[in-house]
Amino acid sequence: MDRAQKEKVVEELGQIFERSGVVVVAHYAGITVAQMQDLRAKMRVVGGSVRVAKNKLAKIALDGKPAAKMADLLTGMTVMAYSDDPVAAAKVAEEYAKKNDKFVILGGAMGDTLLDAAGVKAVAAMPSREELIASIVGCIAAPAANIAGAIGAPASNIAGILSTIEDKAAA
Repeated sequence: MDRAQKEKVVEELGQIFERSGVVVVAHYAGITVAQMQDLRAKMRVVGGSVRVAKNKLAKIALDGKPAAKMADLLTGMTVMAYSDDPVAAAKVAEEYAKKNDKFVILGGAMGDTLLDAAGVKAVAAMPSREELIASIVGCIAAPAANIAGAIGAPASNIAGILSTIEDKAAA
């Protein structure tokens, strides 16, 4: 790899570290190409990506970035999983690590917060952005449904009373 290519990789990695909601670092020694493709596919589904890069270039890219504390994790054969959603990449990486013992999560970063392996697991347990939006919409819609029920209740009660009076009159 010549100098221009290295500079391009450092620039790309720098953008990843700045823009991503979460970056998870893991060892992947012994994982087959098919298994890595499977991980990449799962990440794409949630809007994330997987990147393997030379540790030295990644450390250069981390310099001055919010996730700079993560540089100590970059030793050995490392892979980075990242996503804009602060939970998505952590969820997929955690699920993948449960199924594949050769994929070992070392830690990661969420903004300027350094995460250890337990921290990544805790982030993975959090609800995703979509789940949070759905619960907020549910909370907002519940009072509206209650109001509609309250408005409709008197009319329903009057109809029931009239029906009872009609039945008594017919008998």
